[in-house]
Amino acid sequence: MGKKVQVKPSLGLSIAVFVAAAVMISFGVLKLGVDAHIPIVFSAVLVCIVGLVVLKMPWSQIEEGALNAIAVALQAVVILMIIGMVIGIWMQSGVVPSLIYYGLDLLAPSIFLLATLLITSVVSLSTGSSWTTAGTVGIAMMGIAQGLGIPAPLTAGVVVSGAYFGDKMSPLSDTTNLAPAVAGSNLFDHIRAMIWSTGPSYLIVAAICVVIGLKYGGGTLDAEKITAMQQMMKAEFSIGLLGFLPPVVVILLALKKTPAIPGLFAGVLVAALMSAFQGNGIGDIINAIHYGYEAGFSAEIGGAEGDALLSLLSQSNLNILPEMATEVGALLTDLLSRGGMDSMMWSISLVFCALFFGGAMEACGFLETIVGTVTSKVKTVGGMMGAVIASCFLANLFLGDQYLSLVIPGRMFKTTFEQKGLAPRMLSRALEDSGTLTSALVPWNTCGAFMSSVLGVGTLAYAPYAFLNYINPIVSMIMSYMKIGIYWRKADGTDVVAREKP
Repeated sequence: MGKKVQVKPSLGLSIAVFVAAAVMISFGVLKLGVDAHIPIVFSAVLVCIVGLVVLKMPWSQIEEGALNAIAVALQAVVILMIIGMVIGIWMQSGVVPSLIYYGLDLLAPSIFLLATLLITSVVSLSTGSSWTTAGTVGIAMMGIAQGLGIPAPLTAGVVVSGAYFGDKMSPLSDTTNLAPAVAGSNLFDHIRAMIWSTGPSYLIVAAICVVIGLKYGGGTLDAEKITAMQQMMKAEFSIGLLGFLPPVVVILLALKKTPAIPGLFAGVLVAALMSAFQGNGIGDIINAIHYGYEAGFSAEIGGAEGDALLSLLSQSNLNILPEMATEVGALLTDLLSRGGMDSMMWSISLVFCALFFGGAMEACGFLETIVGTVTSKVKTVGGMMGAVIASCFLANLFLGDQYLSLVIPGRMFKTTFEQKGLAPRMLSRALEDSGTLTSALVPWNTCGAFMSSVLGVGTLAYAPYAFLNYINPIVSMIMSYMKIGIYWRKADGTDVVAREKP
């Protein structure tokens, strides 16, 4: 991440830069309502100026740190593009519409949120990827929620919770492997340690989903609207159980430990073949992969009026009231017109802006100064865990990438944890409890930007309902202060669970 700075910034200067950057970004996003890209660029310019003028750093050193930070996330950027392709072709080939169609038959409002949490958890555990989960079954759950009358931000938050449960607990996940590697632990010790904090957190989230679900279960199910959605999707897409094939292929390849990029692209190829057999031309298939799917029949219905609307319904043998047809047509157009590699370019440009900013921040040593000052005053286990959790959140907030929020705090705290006699799995647990989970709560973070793009809901809109993503860090800190599930490193190199250091 760049060489160490020659002149270490003072705590006051580091805090001032953090505050100035936070004000610029939050003012642009929250007050002016603009995209985060340019406020982040100006924040990066500020960091670079301070590094050049105040710290007397050579530009080459700042640039190297910024470009190294971008390099760390290049795999994630490629995955982002491929998931855009997946969504586009899975729409055109009827994969996502099939998942929505059958889901509307099976799920009732009272159990929908709990079912969403469980389904996304199982898929993310199987694939090890929150992004794959959100971009596939996550979109299907968003469509089912539309039919059941459940708010989109609530559904998106629960999808994110389930997706990130698997992201941090699955042995197939990149973050689940990265955290123990940084902390000096091993994979399965790390997963066992996370059960202490993630298990209770997940039960709390499940209980919340049950309680909120009961609220919607008391309402009247709009059977007419659900039937209209199913009829209209069947008129536009090839609906059938074959639609489950591409997701099954992706999950099976993940279980066989196939790397994410070829595994996801296999899902693109299978769906492209399905689309071809359904009569779509090669040009149409390529356009869906590149630019996404554009709703055809449902868009016509949504925009038609009077005799034109009645004629369309008659030609398609749809027994739907005109008013309902117009409403459902518009709804499906918004839901299904999405995907394509091109649709991810907004998120990718945001990721590059955020990573350049984060890399410049690290190259100048601002985060290291603040964290070092905090850790020098921390004496208790709860304080140490809380410091890591807070640092990971700050890294997600200011460095813009989930990987950086694991690597940088992990590197900074590793020696301190060793000196305190804490087992490495305690550090890796804290890194995942915050670094992995809070990334999806920041609009300009790679994860927050991706989830917002794919689910069609703003990051700040779904964040209050992404229960696991903020309950888990809180539970982790509380348990640490209560000295529950604390692993110590014994003199012989083994770990032991105890309230006090053995």
